[in-house]
Amino acid sequence: MTDEQPGTYTNPILNADWSDPDVVRVGDDFYLTASSFGRAPGLPLLHSRDLVNWTLVGHALERLEPADEFRIPRHDCGVWAPSLRHHDDRFWIFWGDPDQGVFQVNAPEIRGPWTRPHLVKEGKGLIDPCPLWDEETGDAYLVHAWAKSRAGVKNRLTGHRMHPEGTAVLDEGKLIVEGDRIPGWFTLEGPKLYRHDGWYWIFAPAGGVETGWQGALRARDFFGPYEERIVLEQKDTEVNGPHQGGWVRTASGEDWFLHFQQRGAHGRVVHLQPLRWGTEGWPVIGDEGAPVLEHRRPDLPAGPPAAPATDDDFPGGRFGRQWSWTANPQDGFATQHSADGLRLTCVRTADAHDLRTLPNVLTQRLPGLPSAVEVELRLHSEEPGARAGLAVLGDAFGWIGLQRGADGAVHLVHRFAEPVAETERDAAHPRLAPEGRARLRIEIGSGARCRFAYDVGDGAGLRYSGPVFAATPWRWVGALLGLFALAPVGTGHAGAASFDEFRIRPL
Repeated sequence: MTDEQPGTYTNPILNADWSDPDVVRVGDDFYLTASSFGRAPGLPLLHSRDLVNWTLVGHALERLEPADEFRIPRHDCGVWAPSLRHHDDRFWIFWGDPDQGVFQVNAPEIRGPWTRPHLVKEGKGLIDPCPLWDEETGDAYLVHAWAKSRAGVKNRLTGHRMHPEGTAVLDEGKLIVEGDRIPGWFTLEGPKLYRHDGWYWIFAPAGGVETGWQGALRARDFFGPYEERIVLEQKDTEVNGPHQGGWVRTASGEDWFLHFQQRGAHGRVVHLQPLRWGTEGWPVIGDEGAPVLEHRRPDLPAGPPAAPATDDDFPGGRFGRQWSWTANPQDGFATQHSADGLRLTCVRTADAHDLRTLPNVLTQRLPGLPSAVEVELRLHSEEPGARAGLAVLGDAFGWIGLQRGADGAVHLVHRFAEPVAETERDAAHPRLAPEGRARLRIEIGSGARCRFAYDVGDGAGLRYSGPVFAATPWRWVGALLGLFALAPVGTGHAGAASFDEFRIRPL
């Protein structure tokens, strides 16, 4: 996000993969959460005072459950499309795990403590749930969508009466919106449920993430019948598939809508759109239903420019909130110590040649703007075959780092694997790293095209390595930056690698 001129903002306001955002206001504060799929910790929590500048303040989910099922990466499973609400002096987050059902966690404060996940409704293919506590009637409701990959059906929304404490649904559910009966609508999903002006409102996207649109549906009774209207679509803008997000009202009565845009390997970036209520009572989002790229800022006290953190010096061996493991972490992945720098254990694994299968890769989101990523690496392990590095991780992956040879020497290596490959191969010939250390660099250009570079301290300075690598997303997830340390299968402790001065700078 950048300000074009005083009093304006430009989209996207969150230029990285904050997929399926939902937002709520409590007093003068705004909070946002997003999908985290199979990474841990999950359910990121962001805070803003002006809807433009956001910081990452924590996570609501430390580990995915059942814990054993997420001991290995399940990149397209886990936490799908959460809903964030504030009710009865508590924060609530509901989400769908497509293989298990609808879960919720809650907390008295945004920073916790959050409860352990509670299964509200069990079932396959239950996704994108959203609760509503109706202040007018005292009733509680839940709506959710369906994943065809698990349930065999999609393009429909099911509604339930819900226990007021959010612990269970109270009926078998009713099909309240059948997308197949709406001409031209398909892949109806991501419902967000509201009460406004005597109507029950469901804001829900359709048409798919690449080219779809945002719809609004309304009914006088929660169980329908609903009428629908498209309220945001690409039209003649550059914002493809603008949909799936949340409506929020400021204390002064302004209305805004946050939604995502799918941008390939960069994932789902977040836009902020003005919202007004038209003469027929329908929401009008953006510029008469088209996304805006620049607009007047919300009528809120402007805060200093801010964005979720990326840089990290790893004080005391601890990593910042921006990092998540690719699965539930195990004891010993990282070691805390008294100095700065991240010390990763060279975890012994038989799958060392495929980073996509490993739980001990520490990741953060790929930046949405052309950027240079750098980190200092030292390989301490004396184990032949031990390696550590900096990766761009997706359906394909590439990495650059250090490896201990059979002769005891440390080499700079650069490897990659295509989506269909089960093992990696060299992208460049190995080079000697005489001091066992290197400054690693990945330059991310337009189209998420990545150039790898290194400096091994031999006086030659920064050198580029191998061909350009085109980063790729996973099924629902943008590409990730990753740090890792590995060792071949064996016995005993394999040593460690240390990372320091992680930086991301605009190109």
